[in-house]
Amino acid sequence: MSRTAAICHSSHSAQTSGIRKEKEMNHPLEVFKYCPKCGSENFEIHNALSRHCYDCGFTYYQNPRASTAAFILNSRGELLVVRRAKEPAIGTLDLPGGFVDNEETAEQGIIREIREETGLDIKEVSYLFSFPNIYRYSGMDIHTLDMFFVCHADDDAVVNAADDVAECMWIPLRKVYVERFGLRSIRQAVHTFLQRNS
Repeated sequence: MSRTAAICHSSHSAQTSGIRKEKEMNHPLEVFKYCPKCGSENFEIHNALSRHCYDCGFTYYQNPRASTAAFILNSRGELLVVRRAKEPAIGTLDLPGGFVDNEETAEQGIIREIREETGLDIKEVSYLFSFPNIYRYSGMDIHTLDMFFVCHADDDAVVNAADDVAECMWIPLRKVYVERFGLRSIRQAVHTFLQRNS
């Protein structure tokens, strides 16, 4: 579905208030109690990113997952924004994007995610910047590194919400407000993008 939406708020200062630090998180492997290689309970926190099995010697690291999101613009100065259909932050605004699959480049990953979530067939994207994030999934905090890209769509492009997206909408940049976005890294990215394009 494609439509122009206006989401109003009274002040620019409220945009920056939407960017806030999250509470301190537990160890990224807190929920892992058994060694995934031998099943031993002697699977202890080794350092800030890993657990070590003192029976078989296996060390498991939880490095950030690669994730992508896109600022999709048209010639009218509108940004394609989506509404999240699933937790975390269900019902809040988001940018099209998702996790990079094995054997994909970040560019291939974001082009695939755009197609899956909006139906748009984007050919080229340009890298902008990245932000770390913590993504709550299945009762576990997944640390991610979210990479942001910019691309352009034709004004007459047909957009259809699918996959993890409940709704798609074109919003003029002047009416995009940071606090309406549910995920921390997305708020940071939208704030940065708007500052650069105001």
